[in-house]
Amino acid sequence: MDPVVIPILVAAIVVVFLVAATVRIVPQARRYNIERFGRYRRTLQPGLNFVLPVADRVNTKLDVREQVYSSDPKPVITEDNLVVNIDTVLYYQITDPRAAAYEVADYLQAIDQLTVTTLRNVIGSMDLEGTLTSREEINARLRAVLDDATGKWGIRVNRVEIKAIDPPNTIKEAMEKQMRAERDKRAAILHAEGERQAKILTAEGTKQKDILEAQGTQQAMILRADGESKAVELVFQSVHRNNADPKVLAYKYLETLPHLAKSENNTFWVIPGELTEAVRTVTSAFADQSSAGAPVSAQREEEAREGPSEGEGAAPELETDPTLALDAVAAADEAAKQAAAAVSDAKAEAEAAGEAQLPGRRPAAGD
Repeated sequence: MDPVVIPILVAAIVVVFLVAATVRIVPQARRYNIERFGRYRRTLQPGLNFVLPVADRVNTKLDVREQVYSSDPKPVITEDNLVVNIDTVLYYQITDPRAAAYEVADYLQAIDQLTVTTLRNVIGSMDLEGTLTSREEINARLRAVLDDATGKWGIRVNRVEIKAIDPPNTIKEAMEKQMRAERDKRAAILHAEGERQAKILTAEGTKQKDILEAQGTQQAMILRADGESKAVELVFQSVHRNNADPKVLAYKYLETLPHLAKSENNTFWVIPGELTEAVRTVTSAFADQSSAGAPVSAQREEEAREGPSEGEGAAPELETDPTLALDAVAAADEAAKQAAAAVSDAKAEAEAAGEAQLPGRRPAAGD
């Protein structure tokens, strides 16, 4: 080999090494901390950068994007002396690469320990129920403490979330029983409310039904009473216009008495004191009629005893007086009419007695 080629090759290799040691290409969202002779010099930004070979070297390479850190479950004691395991999730971002590299040895471990300490301080002042229901409050207090502590480390904590809170198994069983009892209680309350509403609606419906039935009965009774009142008034006026004989009223009174005893509900029958007066009136009426027809009957019996006259050979014929027969029929019809009029008169007297007791009632014609 030519002796001149060897120095050229050595020189080329040295040049390539120097160029490689001088040029630094930083990717996007990355930051490189440069030290010169062991001392921090500067932070390289993304792109093409030049450094002094041998004198400058890259100490740390940091990612400035937002990152997620999930810690392991940590035991924490609540105010009511219950141990719960809490698992947190941390969202952070490096804002100062120099501080993140030189202000703290291991920022992830520091953040983790700070999170555990803050959790124990916060949850130690809460009971288990408050711990389970106050996640937002715990997250806000954790973030405030972490922002204050990690600011000088060049790290910004964007968000802190409690991923899980695991109480002991005995507490879980007690909580499940409590939740089951609460659900049963709500179910019983809803069922009772439904039954109460159903009973209320049923009662209201029954009330409306009774009211409507009562109103219907009232209207029917009013109409029935009005009709009976008008009927009694017409009968009363008719009797007074015809001027019924007291004898007929007495006869009708006697005719009505047997009907009083026909009722199924009557166990005994009281005879009124006016019965003797009514019998006396009817008896005198029929006695007057019998005395009027007595002479005619006696004359007929005398002619029958004398026999037939001499000039007559035929058997005697029985002659009936048509006037007497017609009188008997007329008397019977008159008695029936007078009996009907007696009922009307009795109703009229009862109506008149009732109307006399009602204030403001104008007496009917003929009273």
